[in-house]
Amino acid sequence: MSYSPSTKLLNLAAASRWANATHRRGLRIVATNGCFDLLHYGHVNYLQRARKLGDLLVVGLNSDRSVRQLKGAPRPLVHAKHRAGVLAALACVDAIVIFPQKRAHRFLATVRPNIYVKGGDYRPEFLDAEERAVLTAVGAKVRILPFVRGFSTTSLINKIRRCSL
Repeated sequence: MSYSPSTKLLNLAAASRWANATHRRGLRIVATNGCFDLLHYGHVNYLQRARKLGDLLVVGLNSDRSVRQLKGAPRPLVHAKHRAGVLAALACVDAIVIFPQKRAHRFLATVRPNIYVKGGDYRPEFLDAEERAVLTAVGAKVRILPFVRGFSTTSLINKIRRCSL
């Protein structure tokens, strides 16, 4: 049987149906979001730890346009569909939703997570106001997972640049 990463890639309407069915079954949804531009060990470790906090993990993936807004040009280095395909290949990731906004409020309102996970550079009190309002409305707990030291996309990009000189 062949595997298709597209079975995990959901648009907002499909994500809403997926979340409704998951909640009806009494399962806990863990959500996270990010750019995941160059997937590395720190990302994979983070996603595996996030998945252990609940029954299913859904990843909100910033669109190419929103990555440029957040990180500046020339990011992203990898197109959103390809980033989604790499994430979909991970056993710990149950669903992926590419969202066009700079912030994840619409994604979060759609999947209504029980637990929202962010990396160690975030503090709950500094979350975007719209995201925090959605999380409060759906009763989600916010968990901050520490980074794996020594791994970041920016440091990888800088290392690659130094090697290509």
